[in-house]
Amino acid sequence: MKLQPFDIIVVGGGVAGVMAAGRAAEQGASVLLLEKMEKPLRKLRISGKGRGNITNTKPIDEFLQKIYPDGSFLRPAFSLFFNTHLVQFLNKIGVRTTEERGGRVFPASQDAWEAAEALLRWARRTEVDVLCYARVTGIAHADEGIFSVTFDHKGVKRIAHGKNLLLATGGLSYPATGSTGDGYGFARQLGHSITPTRPSLTPIEVAGFSKLGFNNLPLRNVRLTAIADGQKIGEEFGELTFTGFGISGPIALRMSRSIVDALQAQQKVALLLDWKPALSKLQLHNRLERELQHSDIQDTGALLRKLMPAPLIPFFAEQAGLQARAKVCENAKEKIVETLKCCTLHASGYRPFSEAIITAGGVLLEEVDKNTMQSKLVRGLYFAGELLDVDANTGGYNLQIAFSTGWLAGSKMAANA
Repeated sequence: MKLQPFDIIVVGGGVAGVMAAGRAAEQGASVLLLEKMEKPLRKLRISGKGRGNITNTKPIDEFLQKIYPDGSFLRPAFSLFFNTHLVQFLNKIGVRTTEERGGRVFPASQDAWEAAEALLRWARRTEVDVLCYARVTGIAHADEGIFSVTFDHKGVKRIAHGKNLLLATGGLSYPATGSTGDGYGFARQLGHSITPTRPSLTPIEVAGFSKLGFNNLPLRNVRLTAIADGQKIGEEFGELTFTGFGISGPIALRMSRSIVDALQAQQKVALLLDWKPALSKLQLHNRLERELQHSDIQDTGALLRKLMPAPLIPFFAEQAGLQARAKVCENAKEKIVETLKCCTLHASGYRPFSEAIITAGGVLLEEVDKNTMQSKLVRGLYFAGELLDVDANTGGYNLQIAFSTGWLAGSKMAANA
């Protein structure tokens, strides 16, 4: 069965795909959007723990510094459609927003589902032909410049034809949402190179943690430094979580890209934890003296309870080389201070794509025109979103990349329709 020719075929119904499809359609292009899951925008619906951290208010130069490997690639897309444009657009389609700590922007309803449904309604109002349960199985590009897309729709083989094709299939993270890496194969088939993919914004496994029984124990206002083969590769301050396998939480996730790359390069990665970065060693020693003077402390364990949650004490005591039931001596105080300022953990691995927020790697940026999102190799072929070799920190940066690259691609495809 064949479908009528379209000006544009979009493969992938995530933020980038829906944004591109709606933008092109409202400029008069006929657009078919193919989504293999039961509904589009599944990753948006679970973003920000279901609250939808859609963007960040930081200025463009600071924003670009949060993007890897080359933030400058996104400057044209951000110049056309950036965070202020996104907030205005969402307000226009009925989604009020609110700004929180760190410049993070959420729907005022704190409901990512609301933003997803509003975005989908907008795309349909622009007359995008949205087809769900449509799994693309093959793409052909004829000499006359027409793309033929073969897909399975509820068990029936169908073929669609289009002058322009956008691949916006996402990466490999959260495969349950439909991001299973299909687009990399299509891109390769059409002649493009793929930078090796790996999990990013993913928890890190730590040697020995599986035996400790930690169950998502949060540590606030700590500093973590990563050292790979003697070289510093990252440092972050903020909240960290001890898990049953290692570390998670905001600072671990932000550092994970560098840690994953180092581990893949067979480097040894040490994680130096400063439990009390706001205090010097002298200040910590003075605090211990005050606790001992004004409290009925009989042993080292009781002193440690003044400094940290009880579940951490056996682990900390072992790291410091102390016995929790031993009396506090001068040597014990010195060991406590030293360990509070530098507790060394050893990264042993990282969690898989199923637990990663984003995928690092993807379609090689040198093969894509950053001013249009069009392939430099195949006329009429465009890319947007996580499929590209761009990824960013947590805090709304990655969704803004999807919104902006989708908007740019949709605008340029419509001009070429």
